[in-house]
Amino acid sequence: MRTNVGPADRHARITIGLAILALGWFAGSTWAWIGLFPIITGLTKRCPGYRPFDIDTTRSVGESKAAG
Repeated sequence: MRTNVGPADRHARITIGLAILALGWFAGSTWAWIGLFPIITGLTKRCPGYRPFDIDTTRSVGESKAAG
């Protein structure tokens, strides 16, 4: 599977994932583990949820699929 998570999306995923993990950890909730999903997708630069919708945040706004 090719990468489909761009730099800005990647940083946001990791930051939000860490925040969810920390909040859940301090609250003593098992929901904290949900924070791992955005962290993992940010680190691997691949999001399986983007694939069916052909979403790719690595491309620029004006760039076509044929160019990438």
